[in-house]
Amino acid sequence: MKSELKKTLNLAFLGCGFATRLHSKTLSGFKNIRRFYASRDKGKAEAYNRKYKGQGAFGSYESVVNANEVDVVLVATPPSQHLDLTLQALEAGKHVIVEKPPFLNSNDFDTIRQAQETSGRRVFIAENYFYKPLAIKLREIMASGAIGEILFVHVNALKKQVIEANDWRDDSNLAGGGALFEGGIHWINFIANLGLKIKSVHGFQPGTKKKMEQSILVALEYEEGAVGTFYYSWETPSLFKGLRISKIYGKEGSVTFETNGIFVIVRGKKKRLIFPGLKDIAGYKAMFADFIECVQNDRDPRFSLDLAKQDLKLIEEIYRSARKANGSLAET
Repeated sequence: MKSELKKTLNLAFLGCGFATRLHSKTLSGFKNIRRFYASRDKGKAEAYNRKYKGQGAFGSYESVVNANEVDVVLVATPPSQHLDLTLQALEAGKHVIVEKPPFLNSNDFDTIRQAQETSGRRVFIAENYFYKPLAIKLREIMASGAIGEILFVHVNALKKQVIEANDWRDDSNLAGGGALFEGGIHWINFIANLGLKIKSVHGFQPGTKKKMEQSILVALEYEEGAVGTFYYSWETPSLFKGLRISKIYGKEGSVTFETNGIFVIVRGKKKRLIFPGLKDIAGYKAMFADFIECVQNDRDPRFSLDLAKQDLKLIEEIYRSARKANGSLAET
């Protein structure tokens, strides 16, 4: 994938944390993207600016949102701040990229869509899983009929993830939900865009019941007749801290894949071993290339606001069903 662009774009990060570190490394491969950094702690913004060879640092989100030289802002703050910052940026005439989870409620997308239309600017949701080479390859396999009618989909995303003290992910007011909302939403997107349409979802919380859940099981029904299960956890160790196996079963074969996307094995009308792609295994480069081209050519992204809203609606339904069963999960 080429990273050369038709024009230089000035992109400013709002928030200096993990997502900003990650995206700074990815965007360093795009030669015509100039990066700026903003934090409520200007010293932190200046440190990020130096480390990632940016073009400037700001000591408040408001100052960078209103900076004339900035074309695009990337909102990488805790989820509770996403809606307000996105609306401010649109009002100031900026395009906006919003880190996942995007907003606290699916209805917020209606407000965003209206503000986007009024401003004439675009809002992009940073859902890299939609662009993962694994997801693209699985869509191709399922659409080809290689394993016949799909019966079962099983996705294993169990892992051990330690939340550090004072991390916003452990604060329900800032995070908006537990492990499913903050990290599992990527996998909900993955499962919802394999080529089958989800009919219903049901959530079950195992183990010690907490308001901010760390583990969850999701049962799915698809309109095409298939059923599925999805395991997600931040408290279950996995091989090599993340190596997991998932499967899709059809009437004429099966697909076995390493959940992160290292390999795919197809057993059906033909047997194949596929390596979807390690260079951009997480899909970040493809995602940003799509967003940048959208800004330059005034077109919609492949991952639309409608698809992003669908993910959040599914999360809300999973939480509702889990609360009905045990009354312990946080409202979102």
